[in-house]
Amino acid sequence: MSFLAIDIGNTRLKWAQYASPQPGAALLAHGAVFLETIDELAEKEWRELAPPHSMLGCVVAGEAVRRRVEEQLELWDLTPRWVVSSPREAGLVNGYDHPARLGADRWVAMIGARGHVLARGPARPALVVMIGTAVTVDAIDREGHFLGGLILPGHGIMLRALESGTAGLRVPTGEVMPFPANTSDALTSGGTYAITGAIERMRRHLRERSQGEEPLVLITGGAGWKVAPYLDMPHELLESLIFDGLLNIQSHRLAL
Repeated sequence: MSFLAIDIGNTRLKWAQYASPQPGAALLAHGAVFLETIDELAEKEWRELAPPHSMLGCVVAGEAVRRRVEEQLELWDLTPRWVVSSPREAGLVNGYDHPARLGADRWVAMIGARGHVLARGPARPALVVMIGTAVTVDAIDREGHFLGGLILPGHGIMLRALESGTAGLRVPTGEVMPFPANTSDALTSGGTYAITGAIERMRRHLRERSQGEEPLVLITGGAGWKVAPYLDMPHELLESLIFDGLLNIQSHRLAL
């Protein structure tokens, strides 16, 4: 009963094949490709895979990209299924004003985070941070309600915005420094501190709402490793958080 999980972001498609559609299942194979090369999946990365019995994915890159991936999935006798944010799924309640407008990747990552919270002991609040092309910082209370979250540009978007709007800022990537003394370090440090500042502010809001209870802070996304070292709070970096969410969703659906 192998299961294929697919995460189509703004830049890359990531996939993982598991032995079964349930949390903690053995990972059989995984990979990642840039969106420009997804039309080669059936001939290259997926060619030698054992046919999966089911799949579930989330996509933020748009319908055209999704259709291209579905064409690659024709390699197997498989019905493509994609997560759409809903009012409630797998033990998580969606507090967005318009639940269906919440990005599927944010929704799936939060379901994965809620699964981690409950697997580790008593329920507690959680802060879910995804750092990629864009950055999202989402809050979940101890009862499993998504309260809301932030969206801000990732490092690349910040730098491109400054390059296009300000003369003379096309400089190499610098280092994160307490007191940047050159333009490269100033740009890199500014972007990093903007992101960490947003995370710290949302953590403060969640702690206040939770009467001082410390939230579990989980970070994921392709650029998470760049920002995590500069966070002044306990946190964990989990690259598989969206896949964990897809496993939780598929498991709950099969149990219904």
